[in-house]
Amino acid sequence: MPGQARTVKIDVLTLFPGMFAGPLDESIIKRARQAGLLDLQLHQLRDWTHDRHKTVDDRPFGGGPGMLLKPEPIFEAVESLKREKTRVVLMSPSGRKFDQSIARELATQEHLLIVTGHYEGFDERIREALADDELSIGDYVLTNGALPAMVVIDTVTRLLPGVLGDDASSTEESFSHGLLEYPQWTRPAEFRGMKVPDVLQSGNHAEIAKWRAEQAKLRTKKRRPDLI
Repeated sequence: MPGQARTVKIDVLTLFPGMFAGPLDESIIKRARQAGLLDLQLHQLRDWTHDRHKTVDDRPFGGGPGMLLKPEPIFEAVESLKREKTRVVLMSPSGRKFDQSIARELATQEHLLIVTGHYEGFDERIREALADDELSIGDYVLTNGALPAMVVIDTVTRLLPGVLGDDASSTEESFSHGLLEYPQWTRPAEFRGMKVPDVLQSGNHAEIAKWRAEQAKLRTKKRRPDLI
């Protein structure tokens, strides 16, 4: 049964709100915002600083390269934006690896507050006292956490009831059942000598479902055996 449409609020705390303007103002995300299904707000971290230089970083104790995000502005920002049911998520290379199951988990939340990293990361007190979760989108390092935050927002938003034209679309795709999606074709039935499998043109829905399940397993075993 399709879920009941509701508004999910996502606040993003970042040093680079301008990076979000293009990706989150187009396509499905744009329609979700216009339909009132997604309330997305971007916040400049420097707005919670109190010195004339708007300082958000400092050198790490013990030495080492780079700078760390200071606790004071992030604590103030999170405390001012947080609600009773807020889930605070840090984007960081040291977080648990983001996947479809985590996206489904986050899509059930009422309010997400995503804090994006920069420089050499966060003062550890931010993790210990503020974060409910810490996520990474992969085993690599990006310039800052803006792009990972966009990935999370996009993945979560399309799972919200009413965002996709057909809610079943989000359940019949790669990773939804722990497998890669089965191969698909559209018209014409033959193109440059390449034909659509006969079973897909048979009209036998039971056989089509069986064939697709088998193909999903075969594709996953070949391309992503780690998922088996």
